[in-house]
Amino acid sequence: MSGSTQLLLPTGTPLSRVLNAPNALLDTTMDQLRTLLAVYETKSALRAARALGREQSSVQKQLDTLNRNFKELCGEPLVVKQGRGKDVLFTPTGESLVELARSTLGHWMDGIHECRRKLGNTLTVGTTRFMLDTLARAWRHVEDDFRARDVDLKVVHIRTKDIWTKLETREVDIVCGSVVTPAGQSWDPAEFDVIEWRRGGLALLTNLPDGVLGSRVRTRQLPALPLVVPAAGLIAEFLRGWFGPDYRNTLDIAAEIDEIQYGMSLLRSNLVQGCMIVTSGLGVVASNGELREGDGLRVVDLVDDAKPALERLVGVFTRSDERAKHPADHPLNLLWAAFESEAPV
Repeated sequence: MSGSTQLLLPTGTPLSRVLNAPNALLDTTMDQLRTLLAVYETKSALRAARALGREQSSVQKQLDTLNRNFKELCGEPLVVKQGRGKDVLFTPTGESLVELARSTLGHWMDGIHECRRKLGNTLTVGTTRFMLDTLARAWRHVEDDFRARDVDLKVVHIRTKDIWTKLETREVDIVCGSVVTPAGQSWDPAEFDVIEWRRGGLALLTNLPDGVLGSRVRTRQLPALPLVVPAAGLIAEFLRGWFGPDYRNTLDIAAEIDEIQYGMSLLRSNLVQGCMIVTSGLGVVASNGELREGDGLRVVDLVDDAKPALERLVGVFTRSDERAKHPADHPLNLLWAAFESEAPV
C-alpha cells in the first residue's frame, strides 16, 4: 500500500466542486479582475493602464491571459480588439464576467471591511455637509487614542434621504444629520440610538416682493405659492408628511432641484419667481447676509399649522444593537461618548 491516502468525496458536494475547479479558473487573480473592470469602464487598455498607474503592456498581458483562460473555460474570449485607436469590444461572455468580477470584488471588500469593523479597526461615519463641524469637535476627544490604536476613521458624505438605509445596511456605523419627526415627541425608533443636538423648523427664501408675500407663511398656504423644491431629502420628507405621497400634484412646483445652492442661484437670477423651503438655520444665515448664494433673497417665517406638526431633529444616530454588543472602549462607543460630551445641554 502507498504511504499516502486519497480522500474520496461524493461528486456534487461543495468541497468536491472546489477541489475539482479548473486550473484556468484558479489561476485568475483579483488583480486581473480589477484590470478587467478598469478596461471595461475606460474602454481601452491604454486608458485602463493610466487609471491603474501601470504600463499598457502589463494591462495587455493580463487581458491576453484572461482571454486565453476564459476561452478555454467558456468557449469565447472576453475582449476583442477592434483596431488601432478604437475602443475594445466586450463579448457576451465578457459582459457577464465583468458583472461577476464587480460582484466578487465588492463582496470581498465589504467582507474585509466588516471584519475590521467588528474588531474595532475601522469606523465609518456618515455626515451631511452641515454636520462636519460637529464631527470635528467630537474627533478631537478620540484622535490621539484612535491613532495610537491604528483605528481607521472613514468619513463619507451622506444625504438625508439615505440616512436610514446606510445605517440599516451597515454601510456606516454612525450618522450625523437631520431627520423629520413629529413635533414635541421624544425619539421613538427602538432600533436606533440618538443624541439630539437641536430641533427646529423650516423657513422660506423668496424673491417675491413684500406686497406679494408677507413676512410669515403657514404650511396650509404652500399650495398657493410657486415653489422651488428638491427631488428628495429632508424637505421632500416634510412635504410628504404634510401633503401625502402625491404632494407634487398638490403643490405648484415652479422648479425641482438637486441641491440648495442651485435653487438659491435660480431664484437670485429671477428666471423663476417663487419660494424655496430651507431649514430655519439656513434661513438665519441667509438673513444675516452670510450666504453668498442667497444674496438679495428675502427670508420668510414658515409656521407649521399641519396635523400632526413636524419638526427637524438634528443629531447623531447609530444602531442600538451595535453599541450594546461592544465594550465601552470599542471605537464606536468611544466616539459616541465624545459626541455626548459635545452635545448641547
